[in-house]
Formats: sequence, structure tokens, C-alpha cells
Amino acid sequence: MTTILTAAQPGTTSAARLGIIVMLIGIMLFALNDVMGKWLVATYSVGQVLLIRSAAALLILAPFIWRSGLRPLFSVERPGMQFLRVVMSSAEVYCFYFAVITLPLADVMTYWLAAPIYVAALSPFLLGEQVGWKRWTAIFIGFAGVVVALEPSAATLTAPALISIVGSFCFAFMMLSGRALRGTPDTTLVFWQLVGAGVLGLATAPMGWVTPSGFDFVLLGLLGVVAMVAHMCVNRALKLADAATVAPFQYTLLFWAVVFGWLVFGDIPRTAMLAGAAIIVSAGLFIFMREQKAKARQ
Repeated sequence: MTTILTAAQPGTTSAARLGIIVMLIGIMLFALNDVMGKWLVATYSVGQVLLIRSAAALLILAPFIWRSGLRPLFSVERPGMQFLRVVMSSAEVYCFYFAVITLPLADVMTYWLAAPIYVAALSPFLLGEQVGWKRWTAIFIGFAGVVVALEPSAATLTAPALISIVGSFCFAFMMLSGRALRGTPDTTLVFWQLVGAGVLGLATAPMGWVTPSGFDFVLLGLLGVVAMVAHMCVNRALKLADAATVAPFQYTLLFWAVVFGWLVFGDIPRTAMLAGAAIIVSAGLFIFMREQKAKARQ
């Protein structure tokens, strides 16, 4: 697989096709990671899952850190922003695992896929980016999609649903901070993100600790490994092909969430969720395409 990936020259047709395939594999792995997480938090506390998951991922990351040295981990730009990003990323992953305890996987992923819409809405205020009326229209339509999916009522406005919204906003801040910290190596960002989640897991794991069986311990460790491989696939896809080609395939995550949710947990998608998801995906794709056109003009 590595030989095939390195043989394709970025910018060629074959590289673009390979980039799409690698992106699809990465998104499927993310969905698999989410399914495993939902399965495990039914037995183990969120803190326990975060602790073991982060430890396993750090073990996988260790050779890359060794190769680049420790200095990039501590000589970082804008330390305040770095710290806030770690806090928000830790809160995001905690919210996700807490939400999937009771909510269908497809519902939670629908809220998370709205994050690019939040990014577009906040970017003029936090990053000083220009947003035209067409993009603002798409942003409001995307927000409407979130409302449709949420289906506000006394029965649906539950704590897990609201925590999903909070978690998706935290994820949006991660995306925004990633733009603001372009000069920071990816390894450094991922390392501190894992450390933050691990510390949060360590602080909360003793509450309701359940000693894992050997098989479950392996699954808990695989959470981190699968997530790391998924990140590597997505990053490699973006190097093989331009973002306009491969990024829209991130929305296949919703397809896998529906399929895995039905096959593994017996979740039947709500009509409101599917309608809201369609609106969110359409608005997100429109915003993405407008951003790509703006970059092309610049």
C-alpha cells in the first residue's frame, strides 16, 4: 500500500483517483472508530475509553515524534491558542462519546457534520475572512438543517442532543484554530490533542472504572490505532489530490453512520434526521465550493 501511495505523483489523474480511494478508506475507518467507541461506552466510562485510546494512539505516534525530535512539541506558536485548542479538542471528543451512549450514531454524526457551517459563520469574526451574501445564505440554511435534524420538542431536546451541539461547536473551533496555527507541525497538534484527551480521561476514569476483559482492552487500544490510521489516510489523500477533489467525500461518513448504526445497533434513521442531514450536507458543499473558488481567484 505504501509503495502504491508513494508511486503516484501528486497532480496527475491517477493520483487524484488514488486520493479519492484513500479518502474513502480514511472516512470509513473514522466511522469504524465511532462504532467501536459507541459499543465500548455502553460498558466502560467515557474517561476510561479516552485514557486507553489516547495511550494507544501516543504509542503509535511515538516513532514520528522520535524522528522529528522533542523541540517542535514545546517550541510552538501562540501558546495560548494552542492551549485553548487542546481544551476544546478534549471537550469535543468527550462530548462525542457521551452523546453516542444514548443517541443513534447517525444523529450524532449529523450534528458533527455541521461543523464546517459553524466555521464559515465564525471565520469573519475570529479570522477576519470575508464572507459574501451567498455564503451567509448557505450558513443560515445549514443552521436550519441543524434545527430540522434536532426536531426541537420536549422529547428531543435531551441532554445528549444538546451536548452533541456543544461538541460540534468545539469541533468547529478545532478547525478554526487549525487555520490560525498553520505554522505548527501536524505531529505537534496531534500530540497535544492526544495528551489533552488522555489527561481528561485520567481525571475522570476512576469514576465508574470497570476492569476490561482482554478482548475489550484490545478494542480500547484499537480505537486510538484506527483513528491514527484514518488521520494518515485523510492527510495522504489531501497530498495526492487537491481539496476540491477529495474533501467532499468526507460526507460519506453519514452513510457509514447510518449503515453501521442499523447493522450493529439496530438504529432506524429518523425522517427529520435524514432531511436535516440532506440540508446540512448541501449547505456544507456549497460553502466549500465557494471557498475553493475564492482561493482560486486569489
